[in-house]
Amino acid sequence: VQLQAYGGGLVQAGGSLRLSCAASGRSFSSLHMGWFRRAPGKEREFVAAISWDGRSTILADSVKGRFTISRDNAKNAAYLQMNSLKPEDTAVYYCAVDRSRAGLRRVHYAYDYWGQGTLVTVSS
Repeated sequence: VQLQAYGGGLVQAGGSLRLSCAASGRSFSSLHMGWFRRAPGKEREFVAAISWDGRSTILADSVKGRFTISRDNAKNAAYLQMNSLKPEDTAVYYCAVDRSRAGLRRVHYAYDYWGQGTLVTVSS
């Protein structure tokens, strides 16, 4: 599976962005996927994950109520809708998929394939 995240950019605090993750390969629709981010000088951080069928999602506490994860398997794509953005959301955002059929996981080492990141910058 090859992944490509896009949709990042510069936005003012309180604004919104929608990130997309385009996947190649027929297996995408059977894989859990997640979004992670890495802020400057910080460790990679879990943001959200969604089950292969889209029925289950989990979010980091820091983004609950502001971010929504979704997917469209017919389009081999996943999305991260980000609302009420804060300067602390500034980071490079990555999408990834988990080949296991275990439950949704928050740790980066559970994910097997990663896309190139897309930079989100939130100005105050």
